Amino acid sequence: MLSTLLIALREGLEASLIVGILIAYLVRAGRREALRAIWVGVAVAALMALGFGALLSFTSAQLSTRGEELFAGITSILAVALVTWMVFWMKRTARGIARQLQGKVESALGMGSFALALVAFLSVGREGLETSLFLYANFKTVSYNTAPLLGLILGLVAAIALGVLIYKRSVKLNIAKFFRVTGVALIVVAGGVLIHGIGEFQNRGDIGGLTSTIWKFGGDHSIIVTILDGTFGISNVMTWLQITVYVLYLSLLLSWDF
Repeated sequence: MLSTLLIALREGLEASLIVGILIAYLVRAGRREALRAIWVGVAVAALMALGFGALLSFTSAQLSTRGEELFAGITSILAVALVTWMVFWMKRTARGIARQLQGKVESALGMGSFALALVAFLSVGREGLETSLFLYANFKTVSYNTAPLLGLILGLVAAIALGVLIYKRSVKLNIAKFFRVTGVALIVVAGGVLIHGIGEFQNRGDIGGLTSTIWKFGGDHSIIVTILDGTFGISNVMTWLQITVYVLYLSLLLSWDF
């Protein structure tokens, strides 16, 4: 539950802040009539993200065991690459994102409702697709029960609530520090998704080293395994290749100006 809650909270708050920036600019500009176009764009982006998540789940369910392993491995690697890029992109552009979005809205105002809806759709849609892909990969990693779904719901609710409170200035949040801390946590979660993706390729025989394990302990559903796997991606059976990649990934990224 913890990893999915973190993903939903971080990504959901990013989307909430983007929506808040768009709305605040229109309100200050006295263009409240244009808010409908913003909400239409946001709604379409949310539906697209849900549809993408459903498509990933449906595609996985239709595949053979080997095909599903390949699909899970590929989506895991893609999710880690995308999330890693987005963490550093947000860290670099967080301070100027409001100015960028306001510039896009100002340009779209003279082009009509469709242009405004498109700005909202593109701004929120990117977050939605990234979230869907990463959550799918994470669910494949930790979905032993309904706890990940509960974490997703709680994270999204908290993100929306925080976004509303920040917009109304009821809560002051150090956005740069929040994204720095959650960025570190997301990198740790992404490391777990990465090594599970590698495990899928090893199970298929595409990558060697499956029998070269560094440890074996507990059962698949023991409390210790559930906590380690759901939080850090450390399962009860780890190969030397997995742990090597895990340590290299975390060491490289967490030492990169965090």
